[in-house]
Amino acid sequence: MDGFEITQPRFKAFVLPNAPLEMLAEGFRWCEGPVWFGDRDELLFSDLPNDRVMRWSESGGVSVYRSGTGFENGHARDRQGRLLSCSHRDRRITRTELDGTITALVERYQGRRLNSPNDVVCKSDGTIWFSDPPYGIQTDYEGGKQASELPANVYRFDPRDGSLAVVAGDFDGPNGLAFSPDETKLYVAESGLQFAEAPKKFIRVFDVAENGSLSGGDVFHTVEPGFADGFRLDDEGYLWSSAGDGVHCIDPHGERVGKILVPATVSNLAFGGRNGSRLFLCASHTLYAIYTNRRGARLL
Repeated sequence: MDGFEITQPRFKAFVLPNAPLEMLAEGFRWCEGPVWFGDRDELLFSDLPNDRVMRWSESGGVSVYRSGTGFENGHARDRQGRLLSCSHRDRRITRTELDGTITALVERYQGRRLNSPNDVVCKSDGTIWFSDPPYGIQTDYEGGKQASELPANVYRFDPRDGSLAVVAGDFDGPNGLAFSPDETKLYVAESGLQFAEAPKKFIRVFDVAENGSLSGGDVFHTVEPGFADGFRLDDEGYLWSSAGDGVHCIDPHGERVGKILVPATVSNLAFGGRNGSRLFLCASHTLYAIYTNRRGARLL
């Protein structure tokens, strides 16, 4: 099957030989943070170094959704369908209300400024979980050089009472994160120290307790070539991860079953489209998409 690498025979049923990789748009500096809006039939994603969020739809093509965003990276939707965004330069998590106004949700922990929130997910109870590495404040390319005031942590924010807690603090560079379909596990990418000679690079998996605490944190899988940046799970618990040569599909036991080969480094991805089975890929300067025979995990 051209365009795919089959590691385990079961992967043949996950992809479609007559549904090749499609280039949807190009000309960006570094694409990130895709999120699907099924009610508007459109994808939003960041053109991070250009400090803008883009919009793509089948009918309208690509356009600028908003610019001057404070270098937004990761995005998600909350339980009310509102856009959640990670701002590198402004060092905060924001929510775009249904009327278009922007609310700052989280900016500080114990009086000190966050680093540069990177990726964000919303649990079915409404809590907002995000990673906070220093990447966006270490260069001027993706935010702007600033002093770090906190360690690189993974946080849980509860908008009902405004509480913010560190749920995992033993990271050098926490990056992408996603829940399993039943929300009993949280997967987090460790991307390591940005300028280290041999940075840690693997995906960890945590058990999620009913009270929101985490345990475990073992290495789940190491993506090669490249490393795991952003990823999503399908409705059967298979993890689809960005990689240096495309997208890697990893089963719930941590075994890679196959690859979608892409001619650029993939940074992040999102399921969307009809039935949630179209996979949108942010790959360096280009936005791609491919129809799969899997459906993205839905919120409980």
